[in-house]
Amino acid sequence: MPYDKTTKCERFSLENLEAGCIILASQRSAENVSFHGTYIRCEAIQTEVIVKKVTVLLAICVMFFVISIQAQAPQGPPKPGPEVKRLAYNVGTWNMTGEAKPFGPMPGGKVTGTEKCDWYSGGFFVTCHSEGTGPMGPAKGVSFMGYDPNEKVYTYHEFTSTGEAIDSKGTVNGDTWNWTAESKMGDTKISVRVTIKEVSKTEYTFKLEMSQNGGEFSVVEETTAHKVTAAAPAKKS
Repeated sequence: MPYDKTTKCERFSLENLEAGCIILASQRSAENVSFHGTYIRCEAIQTEVIVKKVTVLLAICVMFFVISIQAQAPQGPPKPGPEVKRLAYNVGTWNMTGEAKPFGPMPGGKVTGTEKCDWYSGGFFVTCHSEGTGPMGPAKGVSFMGYDPNEKVYTYHEFTSTGEAIDSKGTVNGDTWNWTAESKMGDTKISVRVTIKEVSKTEYTFKLEMSQNGGEFSVVEETTAHKVTAAAPAKKS
C-alpha cells in the first residue's frame, strides 16, 4: 500500500528481512523512503557479510592445509637405534671350524665354513652370505639380522641352498647372544636354541642345541669363528 505523502512518521523499527540482514528504518517522510532503496541497502549488507564469511572460511582452510602439509612433511629418513647398531659386531669376514654331532637322521663330522657380513642398504639389517661343508655335504646360505622394536627382540632369517628357511628370534646380554627357533623334521617337532659368545672383537664361539617333541636339548654343533683381518701394508724400505 503506498505511503501517505502528507504524513510524517517518527517511528523507528528493526526489521530482520533475511538471515544476516538487519535494517534500522526511519520513516520520517514518505518522500525519502522507498522499499526498493531499502532492499538495495539490505542486499549490499548481505553481500558484505557473505564476503567476510567466505574470507574467514578461506583463511581457516588455508591454515588447516598448511598445518596438514607440515604434519605430513617428511622428517628425513629414519635412523637405526642403538639396538640395531649392536649388530655391527657381525660385520666382516669370518672363518669357522668345528664339529657336528649325530642327531636323528643327521650324521656327525667336521664342519668348516666362511661367512661374509655387511650392512644392508639403510643400515637397519646385517646381511650375510655363507658357504661351507659339513657331514651332509656343501651348502650355501644368505641371511638377514635385524631388530624388531615392537617385540623388542632381534630377528634372524636365513635361506639355504638345501631348501631350508630358518626364522629365529634372539636377545643379547653383555657378550652373549641367545637365539631360539622352531621347525619340523618330517612329523617331528624340532626346537632349536643357539648360544653365541663374543670372546673378543675377532673371535666368537657357536653352540647349537636341539630337542625333539619337547624333549631334552642335545648339543648338535659347536664351532669357533675367527674374523679375517686385513693384512698390514708393507713397510717402505
